[in-house]
Amino acid sequence: MKKVTERVAELARPIVEKHGLELWNVELIKEAGQLYLRVYIDREGVISTEDCEVVSRELDPLLDELDPIEESYIFEVSSAGAERALKRPSDFERFMGSNVAVHLYRAKNGKKEYVGRLTTYNNGDLEIEVNGAPVSFKKDEVALVRLRISL
Repeated sequence: MKKVTERVAELARPIVEKHGLELWNVELIKEAGQLYLRVYIDREGVISTEDCEVVSRELDPLLDELDPIEESYIFEVSSAGAERALKRPSDFERFMGSNVAVHLYRAKNGKKEYVGRLTTYNNGDLEIEVNGAPVSFKKDEVALVRLRISL
């Protein structure tokens, strides 16, 4: 059986693409005791509130029909954001050379966050350039990688 986020992504993708947008991510998370279903959209340039509204208006009735989540939840459609998380290999390829923040599970050389320019990505392992020096991370060390607007 598919995960809820995969089923929602299958519903959302055609709607998002019909409007010239890209489906960036779907997440189902609990925050402060409330369940949230979030659909993140993207495209070159700026995502407007109108973009989010049109996707939300078309996707909401399909979610009501499919009813993929047993408990009550809050549904949101929003931009992937300028400092979005990179998750898929295609995300890393797209943003190669960009500034990123690498968050680690455990401190490495006394630090749990490194900020630098993404220079290499290979099967989850990555390398960034920090102050002109390469810093490498194995896949199992990395908790999260986000784009970073500035260093």
